[in-house]
Amino acid sequence: MIRWSPTAPARAACPHRRIARLLTRLLPPGAQLGASTMRPWASANFVGARHLFPLTLPAGTALTDLSAQLAAFDWRLAGHIVADVAVEPQPGGLQVEILSVED
Repeated sequence: MIRWSPTAPARAACPHRRIARLLTRLLPPGAQLGASTMRPWASANFVGARHLFPLTLPAGTALTDLSAQLAAFDWRLAGHIVADVAVEPQPGGLQVEILSVED
């Protein structure tokens, strides 16, 4: 079993820090991004990483609007593609999970 790692990339070209910077720009004013983690991910055909970001939104922010905005965003990552974006409720806030795969 692979353990969750801090934000240090597992591979030289891991886009974790770039994803964190882009996500910070997309968040509504007053939103707070917590300490993120990432874990290498692979399937039979792809290699990539799961990026987890704890998130606290200000009162009155619509979760569906944020989910739609993140899903529609053009994630420009050198050598990687964002395959999936999910926003899920967690105790004390939300969690944004982004799956990136090597291009």
